[in-house]
Amino acid sequence: MCQAHRQQYGFDAISAMPTNLFGPNDNFDPEKSHVLPGMISEAIRICVNNDLREKNDIEIVVWGTGTPSREFLHCDALADAALFFMQNYSDPSHIKVGSGKEITMKQLAELVKEMVGFEGEIQYDPSKPDGTMKKLLDSSKLVAMGWDPKIKFKEDLVDAYQRYLDNFEVEDFLTCSD
Repeated sequence: MCQAHRQQYGFDAISAMPTNLFGPNDNFDPEKSHVLPGMISEAIRICVNNDLREKNDIEIVVWGTGTPSREFLHCDALADAALFFMQNYSDPSHIKVGSGKEITMKQLAELVKEMVGFEGEIQYDPSKPDGTMKKLLDSSKLVAMGWDPKIKFKEDLVDAYQRYLDNFEVEDFLTCSD
């Protein structure tokens, strides 16, 4: 559509394709969220339920084998990239926006476990789908233009966790089924 508007009306539109995004206003719903906010909310829910029910054998279950990798980008980095495009890019072809870094589902689960202070085990359920084994965008065109994604994944992950804690009550964690 951007290319058609460019050709027909001379409109300098840019089509950007971002990788998996996270950040403020993420959807933490246990049944509708994406993987990163879903892992955070599930780990917190299990920790709260574990503390209240004094169960010592609770575990976090991650779908699949834990081997697929994903690329994540904080939404603020996408906003930064959008400003960069407006100032430095005017080509008709779309441009990919990513961090250039990937993390396996196992590594992500371990980071979330550590962040929320969960002391139980992480189990992987290979009867559930892994999904695509690798999702990493080639953002080299954007980086070659001079954009720096300024990746601080662990800090941004902690920020997402804190936002979740700031916006939900303990009772919200208990409404999820075990």
